[in-house]
Amino acid sequence: MTEVRPMEAASASLWERDEEITAIKQAIDTLCADRSSSGSLLMVRGEAGLGKTALLAEIRRIAEQRNCTVWSTRGGETLRSVPFNVVRQLLQPALVSLMPEEAREYLGDWYDIAGPALGITEPGERQADPQGVCDGLVAGVRRLARRDWPLVLLIDDAHWADQETLRWLAAFAQRLDDLSVLVVVARRPGEVSGESARHLDAIAAASGHPDADLNALTPDATAGLTRATLGAHADAPFCREVWAVTGGNPYETVELLAKVQDSELEPTEGAAAELRALNRSARGGGLVARLEELGIAATRFAWAAAILGTGISVGLVAELATMDHDEALRCAELLQDARILTEPDPASAQAGDGDLEFVHPLIATAVYNSIPDALRTAMHGIAAQVVTESGRGAAMASRHLLQVHPDDDEELVEQLREAAREHLAVGAPDAARRCLERALLEPPLPEIHARVLYELGCATLLTAPATTIDHLQSALGMPGLDGDERVDAVFRLSQALLHNDQMEEAVRTVEAEAARHPEGPAKMRLQAVQYMWEGIYSGESNSPGRSERLAELARTCTGRNNSERVLLMLRGFDALIRGENAEEVVEVCDRALVNGRLAPGLGWTDTEWGIELLVMLANSYAYTDRLDRAESFYNEAVRTYESAGWSGGHLSLAHAHIGLGHRRRGRLREAEASLREALRLAERVGRGLPLYWCATSNLIDVLLARGHVDEAWAIADQCGFAPPYPSPMVMLDPRSVRGRLLLAVGRTQDGINELEEAEKAAAARGHHNPLVIPWAFDLARALAKKDPARAAQLATDARRRAERFGTDTAIGEALRCAAALETGQRAVRLAAQAVAYLEASPCQYEHAAARVEYGIAARSVTELNRGLALARSCGADGLVAQARVALESGLGVR
Repeated sequence: MTEVRPMEAASASLWERDEEITAIKQAIDTLCADRSSSGSLLMVRGEAGLGKTALLAEIRRIAEQRNCTVWSTRGGETLRSVPFNVVRQLLQPALVSLMPEEAREYLGDWYDIAGPALGITEPGERQADPQGVCDGLVAGVRRLARRDWPLVLLIDDAHWADQETLRWLAAFAQRLDDLSVLVVVARRPGEVSGESARHLDAIAAASGHPDADLNALTPDATAGLTRATLGAHADAPFCREVWAVTGGNPYETVELLAKVQDSELEPTEGAAAELRALNRSARGGGLVARLEELGIAATRFAWAAAILGTGISVGLVAELATMDHDEALRCAELLQDARILTEPDPASAQAGDGDLEFVHPLIATAVYNSIPDALRTAMHGIAAQVVTESGRGAAMASRHLLQVHPDDDEELVEQLREAAREHLAVGAPDAARRCLERALLEPPLPEIHARVLYELGCATLLTAPATTIDHLQSALGMPGLDGDERVDAVFRLSQALLHNDQMEEAVRTVEAEAARHPEGPAKMRLQAVQYMWEGIYSGESNSPGRSERLAELARTCTGRNNSERVLLMLRGFDALIRGENAEEVVEVCDRALVNGRLAPGLGWTDTEWGIELLVMLANSYAYTDRLDRAESFYNEAVRTYESAGWSGGHLSLAHAHIGLGHRRRGRLREAEASLREALRLAERVGRGLPLYWCATSNLIDVLLARGHVDEAWAIADQCGFAPPYPSPMVMLDPRSVRGRLLLAVGRTQDGINELEEAEKAAAARGHHNPLVIPWAFDLARALAKKDPARAAQLATDARRRAERFGTDTAIGEALRCAAALETGQRAVRLAAQAVAYLEASPCQYEHAAARVEYGIAARSVTELNRGLALARSCGADGLVAQARVALESGLGVR
């Protein structure tokens, strides 16, 4: 048992906290000892009143004694709907101390991305990517932490933190290994659910230590605290009753003992019976009664302070409570004397935000709940106006507007729409959603109702596609959306259906809308979208005559506007996957460009058409051996998304295609690195989405090319790389890649079955390019012994299709396959032809493989050594081993 010792009442919450304080001192000592040491995180849990805040205050004292920089922040029960509120409190003091040019220097490229969320710069015109903003905040804090080492971050009442802050903190906690900083998070158990609860669990898991769970004081500690406060003459029965009444809760104990002092009650057994009544007056209804004793004006001041919740300045409270400044000052003094309000700790992050704060969150909650419901609602409405007129913007006022009862208020709807736009601009779509959902309850006027639904659908597109579908379908079913706005709503609805794996409905939705429009730009855009979704739909069958209709449309397109350029891109990709002549594919794609570049309005971050279209264009160049152009598009995508702070699904797809470009070049190490990054980003967006399949399929393909079969199998198992496959088309084709993987691990029949399924799916869709859907070469090799006649026919068909397509890579790969099925001099001749074609190809891995295979077939040391050198430069470890075995076995005679 902890030794009971006299101490000041103010530090009551530190009684019996020796174990926690020792752990904290050790963590601070480690932090201060070595600038290169890893960071650490401590999670403190405890019910209300058990001393979390006091423990954090002690951490601050200890840290500052050791010359640490301390930043602190605190969640608020009524402020959870304010995005970035808690992280903004944490970082703003550090950033405000910098000149604007210094802040830009520390945040670097993240300044324009994370700055609006922190309130230090104005947002841009484009909707911010939430993941990009989160990453920017992580990067910004890391840079500032290195400047201010040794740094301690204190986050109190994390259970009341806004969701955006918790998302940042969960991401930041994952990256403490190389950053010397101590993070201490205090929270109540329970209290939250859903996404916030998941973030808090992730934060606790990142600490690597069990949570520090605070317990109530023991009877002995309560007795020691009682005597330290009231005097050593407090007798044992009185002390036991203090413990029985408060349950050992430190906050309640301190408040009760203060009431005992105020009432001049003697701490003896005879007076113990009065403790329960005193305790009731210190909290809950008793606190409300005590507040009322201070008078109507003081009560009104306290209510207004509780409504504001943060930034409690006397001026704002006076305006909200409709009293003059002198009366407000008098009320503030009364409430401070009554231990209801206090001045903020001058060292805390909140200093400067307001003149006052509540002594304890329990008091703030009790005061807020004591306001009559109707009056509380009315005061929130007034508070919204006060906050707006103070220049803090619609977004800050929106938390008050959310509390106002619906009343057909047209102005309130517009305020909430404006707040939603501000939230989206700083990367807080959930906050925007709440505002627009509340606006719908007002409700909006009939002529703008559909627009509000449309805006709500746009706000939830990336986070909740199923919800987006409902909103946009409702919006399109009522009057109010016309012209380009309606066309855009249909496009976004089809995007949501795509992300929700409802590809067929996405196609039908756009097709039906196109039929409603006369010939013109709107109809052409809708037709282009329909062809785009049909082009990536991997269903059982294609719509009859689709490719012919697309080809006919494209023949009339000169690229004079973006709708025509889009149709040309779609036609080029369709011709690619159907295996038409590569030169014609390139010619069509070139017509879609303006001086070799993407036209204005068709950039990577332009939302009118979407990323899928540009990926199709770049892939058309990649598979027609125009890798320079393809790689320029892939690299442009990554640069654009990184500079715009789009670090979610868009950046994942961009990295996946950077990896595909490296793979085509034969730079397998670089391809693996890019694809692992793509998979990491895709994991954050969510498994099962097409972008996740894209990253996984390409990574497994690269690992197989490198000869890392066990690792490829482990990735497949970890990522669930198995049927059922997504309905959108994925590059590379998952069936083909999985079939090759099964062959590589020795499950030959399973591999054959998978490749045959790939064959059926490709035939149903008219996908005849043996490079883009690469099942044929592997299936022919797998059937060489079991069914040589069919294997030969497959190789012959693949060669015919490769020659029709006409690229060096396609013909060279077809010849490699044909050589693998032959023996003797015919195998040597075919292998030599494969080398000749692949030497002219930009695909160095395939060239290396052809050299090794030719060297083995021709028993040539020279060719084997050339193949070995190429394989090493590619990072193809399996091919290197194959060449070495052949050389060491003495095969070479030339």
